[in-house]
Order: sequence, then C-alpha cells, then structure tokens
Amino acid sequence: MRDILDIQKQLLPDLLDTLKERYTILHHIMVSGIVGRRTLAVSLNTTERILRAEVDFLKAQGLLEVDASGMKISEAGRQLLEKIEPLVKDLFGLTELEERIRAHFGLKQVVIVPGDSDTSPHTKKELGRAGAAVLRKYVSQDEVIAVTGGSTMAEVAYHLSSSTSLKGSWFVPARGGLGESVELQANTIASTMAKKTGAKYRLLHVPDHLGEEAYQTLMQDSTILEIIQFIRKARIVIHGIGEAMVMARRRKVDAETTSSLQDDGALAEAFGYYFDRGGKILHKMPTVGLRIEDIQEMDCVIGVAGGKSKGEAIAAVLRFGREDILVIDEAAAQVIVQTLTS
Repeated sequence: MRDILDIQKQLLPDLLDTLKERYTILHHIMVSGIVGRRTLAVSLNTTERILRAEVDFLKAQGLLEVDASGMKISEAGRQLLEKIEPLVKDLFGLTELEERIRAHFGLKQVVIVPGDSDTSPHTKKELGRAGAAVLRKYVSQDEVIAVTGGSTMAEVAYHLSSSTSLKGSWFVPARGGLGESVELQANTIASTMAKKTGAKYRLLHVPDHLGEEAYQTLMQDSTILEIIQFIRKARIVIHGIGEAMVMARRRKVDAETTSSLQDDGALAEAFGYYFDRGGKILHKMPTVGLRIEDIQEMDCVIGVAGGKSKGEAIAAVLRFGREDILVIDEAAAQVIVQTLTS
C-alpha cells in the first residue's frame, strides 16, 4: 500500500489532493451530523460555489443525503470513511506520528486526528469521536469506568451510542465538581455517557477542591465513603489533560501554591496532580475521588486531549508513565514529537 501511495504521489498528485478534499468534506459532515452548505464552506475555508460541485458529486455517488434541513452522511458514506481511514492517515502523515509516539512512550495505542483543537471546533468534535471509539474498543462487560470533566470529555460523551458491551457497565466521576459549567463537570459527563450507552451511573456530589479539614470530615461520612470506594473499583479511566496554570486558575488555587507551581516548572495537570516537564508530581490537591495509586492499578488508562497549546502538557503526563492509550490531535502530536529531541 505504501509503494502504491508513493507512486500515486509522483504520477497522480492531483488525484490524491482530490481524495483528501472529498474525504475531508465527508468527514466534516459525518462528525457534524447535519450541516448546511454555508456553514460547511466556512468550516472548510472554501466557497459555496466550489463546495457545491463536490457535494453534488458525493450525492450522486450515494455518499451524502441532502434535504431541507441540510446535508448528512449516508450509510454507504459512513462505511467508505471507515474503510479508507488508514489510507488517509498515511496521506496526512499521521500513521508515522502515531507509531513514533507510541514506541517512545511504550503505549498500547496512539490515535491522532487531523487539525488543531485550539482553532477548530470540528477537530475537537473529531477528538471526541475518536475517544468514544477507543473506549468502545477496550471496554469489556460489566466494567466500572471512571471519567473526568472538561470540554473534551463532553465531546467523547456526545459521540457515544448504545453498545452491548457497555450496557452492563457503570460510569462514575473520577473526582468531584470544579464549580464550573454544569455540562462540563465529571458528574454530568458520567451520567450522559451512561444514558447514551444504556449503562448505569453513580454520582459524587462534593466539590473537587477541599481543604484538609473538610476532606477528612467528608471521608468519615459513610455515604460519601461508600461511593468513593465504588469509584475506586474502576478498572478503566478516560480522562483529559490540562495545562497546569490554566487548571490552577479553574480550581482557584491560592496565590502561594500557584507561585510555587510556576517556580517548580509545573506544566500539566491530571486527576488533581500537577506534573513538571519530566513527569514528576509536584503537587497534589486534596481531591475526593481517584488517587494516583488507584490509577496505577487500573487495566486501561485512556488520555484524550488536543490543541497545540497542550502539547507539552500531554508530553509531561506521558513521561509520568501511566497512560495506556492516547487520543490526540495533529497539532499536539507535532509538539510532543518536538519535545522528544529537545
């Protein structure tokens, strides 16, 4: 396959460019669900006139359905995208990036989607779709699955659907709430994932950031303790990765601790732990939920994050060495690869 691609690049470069363009159009429509032509043209940074010709071709091939509400992908189009995804990853150079990162950090699998989540809402949606596909792949019957909060995890939840393997499972929040938008909190995302897949869920109605005294008091409450013990039975966790200073602000970390984190070179945050460039834990928040020792004993740890701005943070968490599966976007992957030689 690689030899054929190399020959086509030399003899028929226009053919490969057309393939990329039509794949990108189909893929955007699939991830969007239903989309209008004007909206799609803006998203693809093209004109409606150019897009109209491509849409007419794809419709004639039976790959798209068009009605008054907009365009949506047909079942034939969906099947075609699944078949050619490995080929397109080769064309975009993503397969080589995936293997390089996987081999360097000793991961089971790396999945890279095209684009930059920092600048493209579509890329973040695709990150969610890829994260949902990975979760379905690795879950087995009757699992307890812990999930964190954040906009990327909300996209993963959105792209989940009813699944036989997930129906007997439980979704639980990996930690308490951050006091931010309700739809981005771990509780909401866990319940959404359960409802979308036909699974069950349990919730943890406590703040994520607690003082030591409040933490000790809560841990003596029998109801809270029982839920926490259930959460710590999780064998799979799917989580986001944040930039240290961004998460410190979201968590309303006090000025003294924030200054200390900056001085120590904190780059990343995950599960309430802050990491430096080398993956060393610099600070732990007194958070109710999963502890690092719980994560270390899990069967499968899935990280989903994207954006050029998070590349170094993702690399820092990878150096901590507890990830099994990584789902990222192309922009983050490029930064991660740069850190391997810096």
